[in-house]
Amino acid sequence: MKYLGDTLPTLSVRNIVKAYPNGEGGKTRVLDGISFEVKDGEFLGLLGPSGCGKTTLLKIIAGLLEPDEGEVAIDGVPVGPGHNRVGFIFQQESLFPWRSVRENIEYGLEITGSDLSKRHALSDEIIGIVGMEGLEDHLPHEISGGQARRTEMARSLIIKPDILLADEALSNLDLQTRNHLQGEFLRITEETGSTVLFVSHNVDEAVFMSDRILVMSNIPSRIIAEYVVDLPRPRNRTSPESLEYRARILEVLRVEQEKAMSRQTRQKPPVAT
Repeated sequence: MKYLGDTLPTLSVRNIVKAYPNGEGGKTRVLDGISFEVKDGEFLGLLGPSGCGKTTLLKIIAGLLEPDEGEVAIDGVPVGPGHNRVGFIFQQESLFPWRSVRENIEYGLEITGSDLSKRHALSDEIIGIVGMEGLEDHLPHEISGGQARRTEMARSLIIKPDILLADEALSNLDLQTRNHLQGEFLRITEETGSTVLFVSHNVDEAVFMSDRILVMSNIPSRIIAEYVVDLPRPRNRTSPESLEYRARILEVLRVEQEKAMSRQTRQKPPVAT
């Protein structure tokens, strides 16, 4: 990250294939040759219909799942299960309820054996960046949902990840808080120079935040569309240009969601009579 003087890498996802048992003795292919790159310092949005494998893909990139085929590389070097090159903000809140804000933020450094003085110096820095000063000693139940998201973001950034992965990171917030944190998320990642892969179901959010947007198809999932969001920041959510991006992406997603719903209907078991 820039604030720690690091050089950021490029993420390469190469021909990722992943299938799961379907309960009928066979397998259902979820990811079918997914390939893309994320440039140094880029904010890449990833959209797709429900159930298309977005979270599975993030877990493979994070080294939490192993692909059936393909590879993930950072700076041209392949990485595998258990690697520590990324930070991950999960969809569900994942703070330890018995640990303070600071203790949650420092957790990754603590388990790697970093000494106390170094942990505190780094946590002071990132706490300032995410705007959590004065709340360091609070427990998770004593802070708001938006503050919890800032804490999780700080916990991911303090370990100096090469890539920050965010899986629906703002989805469980009310609309006003979510809109505010979209701007804050951009400010923080720009200040830290982070390379971000951001999964969302919200097209407006993706257009507002992303430098580039990829759209995944219904399963077996592939990358079917790419949009470079060539709009200056701060962006106007209701400008004709933003609404044009929104309309084009929604039409692609509408077609894929209809395919997904049709597949789910065909797979439903018959109703007993």
